[in-house]
Amino acid sequence: MLRVILASPRGFCAGVNMAVDSLELAIDLFGTPIYVFHEIVHNKHVVDSFRAKGAVFVADLEEVPEGQTVLFSAHGVAPDVRRVARQRRLRAIDATCPLVTKVHREAVRFAREGYTIVLIGHAGHDEVIGTMGEAPAATRLVESPEDVERLDLPRDAKIAYLTQTTLSVDDASRIIERLRARYPQVVGPPRDDICYATQNRQEAVRVLARDADVVLVVGSQNSSNSRRLQELAAESGIEAYLIDQADDIRAEWLEGKQTVLVTAGASAPESIVDQCLAYLCDRYQATVERRSLQEEHVTFPLPRELRIRADSAEPT
Repeated sequence: MLRVILASPRGFCAGVNMAVDSLELAIDLFGTPIYVFHEIVHNKHVVDSFRAKGAVFVADLEEVPEGQTVLFSAHGVAPDVRRVARQRRLRAIDATCPLVTKVHREAVRFAREGYTIVLIGHAGHDEVIGTMGEAPAATRLVESPEDVERLDLPRDAKIAYLTQTTLSVDDASRIIERLRARYPQVVGPPRDDICYATQNRQEAVRVLARDADVVLVVGSQNSSNSRRLQELAAESGIEAYLIDQADDIRAEWLEGKQTVLVTAGASAPESIVDQCLAYLCDRYQATVERRSLQEEHVTFPLPRELRIRADSAEPT
């Protein structure tokens, strides 16, 4: 009989909850089509469900008809995107995660104070594009310790670092250590940029994977924080797989295995976790043991534009 350890914390974080709730409410208030700049969160099932409700996901604001409603995703956008939205007279709803907004503000502050900003993150990620857009001339992107060695900055340069919020804590620490070794004068943000939920989910995998033979991470391939969970488990020498749904689970992964750790990235819906558990119980007569390392009680308010509209729509 297969044993399943169900990790907690897992799944939606406060930022994802806020973004998803924002799009739900925007559809209720403004109707469809409603446009979303990039995916609301990096999860196939969430995006597909909203697409079925009439949301239109776009990669360029030129795809949005003038005067229509557009919602900015949880990953944030660059100032140039906001400028184009104003030029096209779009009703913009900002569902950026407040923790990402914090990094944007730090980038603006460091640039204003004359720092060269070393942004630790993944090239092409929506969050990184938005953050770099705050101070493009002052920002250098690094993805690895080796990239630090390739920086062409003077040894005495005025340098500050920031990080993408969904990075592996260990990977970010290694890069920061290399930065400090090469540039001892480097400064960082007052508080860690990597979000609480990312850290909590990584710590749960780090601890609970010790008791498992294989790890299943529920999340989409383009989800940075989900991929970090898979990588973290694999670095511990444990087989780990990133799956979008129960149908992705392969029988050979579980051959000879006694204990499976199941977790989910911060953008993965709990309904998909439930489907995976049901599959394992039905197919392998698995028993499920729930283990929680800590509780999360963080919430973020909905965007001001939605709160005002919702209040005005309420009957008196």
